[in-house]
Amino acid sequence: MTMADRPAVPRQTPGASGEGGEGPQRTPPSTRRRILTLLIVVLLIGIPAGYLAISAKQSRDSGKDKEGKAAATGLTEGWPSQVSRRIYDVPIPPYSAEVAWFETNSWKISKLYVQFVTSPEGLDRFLDRIGSSRSSLETGRITISSKEAAAVGWQLGAGGESKWAGTVHKHPEPQPVQDITVDFANKAHPKVYVVSTVTP
Repeated sequence: MTMADRPAVPRQTPGASGEGGEGPQRTPPSTRRRILTLLIVVLLIGIPAGYLAISAKQSRDSGKDKEGKAAATGLTEGWPSQVSRRIYDVPIPPYSAEVAWFETNSWKISKLYVQFVTSPEGLDRFLDRIGSSRSSLETGRITISSKEAAAVGWQLGAGGESKWAGTVHKHPEPQPVQDITVDFANKAHPKVYVVSTVTP
């Protein structure tokens, strides 16, 4: 058999594989750049947006948990911090007894509940420092709502109206509004209940 009689062997193109002699398809560089650019844009927009959403939810949940925990434990014995007393404008007189407080915070409103026992002079000093006076107290008036009182276990109004007096003191905005109720069952040591409300 001569060379001319041998069957021709097909040549494979370098890099060809499989039937049809077609090699692996490669993505053009321009397409890869577009895909990479799109991925970067999605990451730059998506990650911060997701982080903000998660942070906002955690903040809301934290506020609810804090308020629920405080409500469950009731009043905290002792004096509120100086910062809280300044923000809510509750200048508790020196040498007051049975001091306790409770604070709630939300997106729209914040409240500080405070109770203390003082002397008649201490009561006058407290009212004077917030810009009010003893004459503003109305006998028989309970200015703290039953819902607010129940939140901290206060029982206001017991023993007859003549033992109670109250006033609502409003400062110029954005300063707090104070609902003040005083128990005069012991005239030498009146017990003061305050709910100071701040609206951002």
